[in-house]
Amino acid sequence: MEEWKEYKISDVIDEISMGPFGSNIKVDNYIDFGVPVLNGSNLQGFKLQEESFNYVSQEKADSLGKANAHRGDVVITHRGTLGQIVYIPQDSKFEQYVISQSQFRLKLKQDLILPDFFVYFFHTPIGQHRILMNASQVGVPALARPTTTFKEVFVPVPPLETQNAIMAILSSLDKKIEVNKRLNDNFTLSFLLLTYFVLWLLKLRNDNLNQQARALYKSWLVDFEPFLNGEFAESELGMIPKGWKVEKLFDVAEVLDKYRKPLSGQERDLMDKIYPYYGATSCMDYVDDYLFDGIYTLIGEDGSVVKEDGIPYMQYVWGKLWVNNHAHILQGKNGFSTEMLHVMLSTTNIRHLVTGAVQAKLSQANMQKILVAIPSTNVLDEIRPKFDKLYQLIRNNEDESHRLSQLRDTLLPRLMSGELKVNELTL
Repeated sequence: MEEWKEYKISDVIDEISMGPFGSNIKVDNYIDFGVPVLNGSNLQGFKLQEESFNYVSQEKADSLGKANAHRGDVVITHRGTLGQIVYIPQDSKFEQYVISQSQFRLKLKQDLILPDFFVYFFHTPIGQHRILMNASQVGVPALARPTTTFKEVFVPVPPLETQNAIMAILSSLDKKIEVNKRLNDNFTLSFLLLTYFVLWLLKLRNDNLNQQARALYKSWLVDFEPFLNGEFAESELGMIPKGWKVEKLFDVAEVLDKYRKPLSGQERDLMDKIYPYYGATSCMDYVDDYLFDGIYTLIGEDGSVVKEDGIPYMQYVWGKLWVNNHAHILQGKNGFSTEMLHVMLSTTNIRHLVTGAVQAKLSQANMQKILVAIPSTNVLDEIRPKFDKLYQLIRNNEDESHRLSQLRDTLLPRLMSGELKVNELTL
């Protein structure tokens, strides 16, 4: 999995500059045609809107120096309507634009981050928060020391290949939606694009967080990298740090299978679809009651138990939920957290423990044969918070994804049918 990094904006730009002083552009500077001067209406959406402009002469524009923006630049409002941010596309109508006194512009290092990816991120709730966190509402809304504070903001930067893949999908959606005449409002288009972008971003972030959790577990509890300078002893799992123990799975995992309960499809059809209903490999449905309320890891019991590589189908679940009898429900115990349990089982080949010629089955008796290297209490206390932090981020991202998916799936059919008017929609 490719690595996402967080960079300060100061590290991803070649140039940043404010618009001209108000006295540098006066009404009598405007002419019928020349170099366009940007205003707030041009900064609506993701890329520069070019329906209407005022113009100044080429000579006047050149005299304003770095207040001139060009293709590939990003333009941001720092006073008035805050949160506006657009990029100037490569196919823009003009090669040169003058930004207003209420804007600033920046030129990105495009071998590191793409202008459209950068702008789309700052249209997400996270990005908008980062833009507006230095805003003052006293008098005219404004960003305090805009270029200075904006350079200190962090932005996620995946590899360029990932950025291009994300933007290709969004561009495709953009074209398809423009063709669909029933979506006749720019807000609807922006809403759909932004929702898909955030969902994609959250998924990639969670993939990266899961990879970090696996790498952390392997480093500490499989390869024992922090302990290589210490003494080791022979064990059933090979050489392990001296003082560690090898235990069976249920010494660090509590099984809650007796509380699970199946529901027929007919029963589920009559329910209100509130709480997730999990099977062996995924969330199968939503029901109007719950059996569990907490954080658990699920491993398939029968049917779909292991993947082709022998790794079990695992699910990390939380909140109020229902589990049927096709999955074992586990929680960590004795200092071994549910998160650590989930990572450990997600990286363990258990094919030899699966029985059944017709339908695969993983019994509790065979699960008990899984051996775990258990460190000392102080090592557990040191590493457990690292997993807690990663999985808290995973839960937050998944919760946001679920909320956005529900919002999208509820609103888009109503928007497309005309049942819901755009001016009635608030996010």
